[in-house]
Amino acid sequence: GDFIWAAGDSQARGFLVGGPAGRTTLAGEGLQHQDGHSQLVMTTVPNCVAYDPTYAYELAVIVQDGMRRMYQERQNIFYYITCMNENYQHPAMPTGVAQGILSGMYLLKIGGRGKVRVTLFGSGTILREVLSAAELLEKNYGVPADVYSVTSFSELRRNALGIERWNLLHPNEPRQQTYVQQALADREGPFIAATDYMKTVADQIRQWVPGHYAVLGTDGYGRSDSRAELRRFFEVDRHYVVIAALK
Repeated sequence: GDFIWAAGDSQARGFLVGGPAGRTTLAGEGLQHQDGHSQLVMTTVPNCVAYDPTYAYELAVIVQDGMRRMYQERQNIFYYITCMNENYQHPAMPTGVAQGILSGMYLLKIGGRGKVRVTLFGSGTILREVLSAAELLEKNYGVPADVYSVTSFSELRRNALGIERWNLLHPNEPRQQTYVQQALADREGPFIAATDYMKTVADQIRQWVPGHYAVLGTDGYGRSDSRAELRRFFEVDRHYVVIAALK
C-alpha cells in the first residue's frame, strides 16, 4: 500500500498486475491469498486506472491503450490490472468492442427473443459464471439474458462523476449522459451484477443504472476450498445469479 501511494505521489507510470484476482480464483491456500478489496482500494489513488479483465483480448486492448496514454501522450497515470490463474478458453475478440473495454463495459452476449428478460453484469473470473447463468435462465426458465462484460466499475464511476460535474457547472448547455446511461439506454432491467470482490465494487455505478439493480459479491471472510465451493459459499456462482434474476 505504501509503495502504491508512493507511485501515485511521484507520478510514476507503468502497470501493476495483481494476481491472483478475487476471493475465489486461488483455492486451498488460505485467507492471506484472497483478495476481495483491491479493486476498491485502488480507486482511492487519484491517478490509478484500475481494470479487472476476463479475456486475453480485453487485457491486450487495455495494455495497448495504457502504453499509448502513458508513453505516447505522457500522461502521469499508472495502471492496476487484476489477472487470474484459472485455466479457461479465451474467445476471439468481437468486432467493435475496444472502446467499450476501455470505457469499462461492453455488450458481450445478447439473449434470445422474449418480453421478460434480464441484463447481467460480470467481471473478472465471475464473468464466466454469469455467462453460464444466462444459459440456465434461458434454457430452464425461458428468461433471455443479455450479458455485459464489465472491465472496470471504477472507470465507469470516474466517467459518471465527470459528466455529472460538467452538467452541474453548465446548466445552460444540453445535459450529457454518462457512459453507463448510454450503454443501457434501451434496457429497463432488472440488472444483476456479480464480481469476485466486495459488493461495494459493483455498487459504484448504482445511481446511474436505469432500473432495479442487484449486486452479488464476496463480502466477509473466505474459506480454503475448491473454486466451486468458494463461489457457492460467497453466493456468486451461476445458481445465485439465476436466483437473483428470478427474484
